[in-house]
Amino acid sequence: MSQNLLSLQFTDQQLAAIDAALASLESALAGLIALTPDQRRAMTKMGPKSEAFCRQTLTVLSQNPQVIPPSVNLAEAQADLTALDALRPRLARLERLTERAGDTDAALGGDVMSFALEGYALLKFAGKNQGLEGLRKELSARFARSGGKAEGAPGPGG
Repeated sequence: MSQNLLSLQFTDQQLAAIDAALASLESALAGLIALTPDQRRAMTKMGPKSEAFCRQTLTVLSQNPQVIPPSVNLAEAQADLTALDALRPRLARLERLTERAGDTDAALGGDVMSFALEGYALLKFAGKNQGLEGLRKELSARFARSGGKAEGAPGPGG
């Protein structure tokens, strides 16, 4: 029996609302940046263990402005911290939504794959006398090995 983890259908109105919401998010978050892998590797990072140090340093510096030379922009660092604090809860929501969307994508794809494997097995055995041998052979290309390990098992009966 085929796996059926999920049944989901989108109406045209739902898809339009999703697309509008995504466009709105993209517009509202236009200030976000994309770093290259090299930029990610080279940049200074603030990890969870360093965050308390960073916050305390900014607090101490703001309480003692006489130690800050004019070339050091404390206001910019404070603005970055404020933006970080504003972004994080929204990022957490986006990450949860993205994880659910990814799980739904995997479940829908798995349901389709499970059904296709069952259907292929039916074609392999019951379709022999139905003039479907050529089509079944075309489908069998999915299981052809190219010197490496096959992407997936051929499923029932194969």
